[in-house]
Amino acid sequence: VQLQASRGGLVQPGGSLRLSCVASGFALNYYAIGWFRQAPGKEREEVSCISLSDGSTAYADSVKGRFTIARDNAKNTVYLQMNSLNSEDTAVYYCYARRVNGVTHWGKGTQVTVSS
Repeated sequence: VQLQASRGGLVQPGGSLRLSCVASGFALNYYAIGWFRQAPGKEREEVSCISLSDGSTAYADSVKGRFTIARDNAKNTVYLQMNSLNSEDTAVYYCYARRVNGVTHWGKGTQVTVSS
């Protein structure tokens, strides 16, 4: 059972990057899914999530309008499309999948650095 995150990378300010997490050993469609991030010296922040019950999405104010979360149940994958990146988006990003009973699977963090 694991969530395998794609590699992050170095992106210039204003650029875009898409992160993905592929689930193996379990079916994502039975889970709420989302992304957290943690920047050095800052608290962990939930960036975005998709509800299991109705598929609704939610975003942190800091990324609203720039980031888009999506799931592809056929590919057992969750995506985070990040546009208009800025230095404040530099962080380690973690995907997660959470069942109703609270069982949560985490992907390994992937570093995203926004810098010129």
